[in-house]
Amino acid sequence: MCTRLSLSICSWALLVATTGSLVSAQQSAVGEQRSKTGLRHSFLVTGSITAIIGEDSSIQWQVPGRSRDGFVLANGNILVSIANEAREYSRDGKVVFRYRLDPVNKELGTVVRLDNGNTMVVERGPRPRILEITSQGDIDVEVPLQPDTDNAHMQTRMARKLPNGDYLVPHLLGFAVKQYSKSGEVKRVIPTDLDELGGRKGENWPFTAIQLASGNVLVNLTHGNKTVEFDPAGKVAWRVDNRHVAGRFADPCGGQRLANGNTVICSYGQRDPTRPRAFEITRAKEVVWEFLSADIGLHEIHVLTTNGKSVAATSRK
Repeated sequence: MCTRLSLSICSWALLVATTGSLVSAQQSAVGEQRSKTGLRHSFLVTGSITAIIGEDSSIQWQVPGRSRDGFVLANGNILVSIANEAREYSRDGKVVFRYRLDPVNKELGTVVRLDNGNTMVVERGPRPRILEITSQGDIDVEVPLQPDTDNAHMQTRMARKLPNGDYLVPHLLGFAVKQYSKSGEVKRVIPTDLDELGGRKGENWPFTAIQLASGNVLVNLTHGNKTVEFDPAGKVAWRVDNRHVAGRFADPCGGQRLANGNTVICSYGQRDPTRPRAFEITRAKEVVWEFLSADIGLHEIHVLTTNGKSVAATSRK
């Protein structure tokens, strides 16, 4: 399991970016949050920017560069996958932990801080693998992966470690979420090309897979433009697609299940300025919150606060 932190937005009033420049909480809004019930979130964005966006939709903290994955940690630092590195930034902008992609591989995607203090990363390329890196930068665990293609970029997406020590890994072109043991054995496969989801013609590539407290697995299917919750046997327990949300899905990548049962979904491929880059839906598939921005593409999201209160006990990994 992985640690997470819910932070009050006021703690992000003033931070230092890696360039040394100060990022003030009084920046102008970079997007718009819409909600009929007045919901406002602060959240970490990884994607076209690497930043924390406040409940007023202004940037509270930012470092240069595009990123793939990230979390705000229990110590207040920010852990991100950026420039094929795993980096942990302190509040004053210093890089306090770094792991660089092994030259044998081509991409570093996943980055997660584990409960034991190790940092989990996934490398894609000729030697696809999960690594657990110690705080000293040593490889503690190496798990070989079995992707369905030699195309490094399409091998895997956001992997997460399970409470039992196994790993949940989405394989896009395999149309499958695979559960790996520590030795690299595939113990379970959740197919995403089920006929009821449109089969392979539906391009239901799994991107983010999150095991929930119930044992179900929440999966965003990118080109398929769906979010599906599978039961432990791999059957569809719940799904939502563009028929239910008036076309808001556009290449859904990141997501988060909130403690109230709502699901936040990133539409990374959204280019229509009138449609949201991220949105929140209830179990009944009602849209209750949206974030619109002309420029910001959200790859992954970590919701931190809602209407000034810390978001606790949520699932994103």
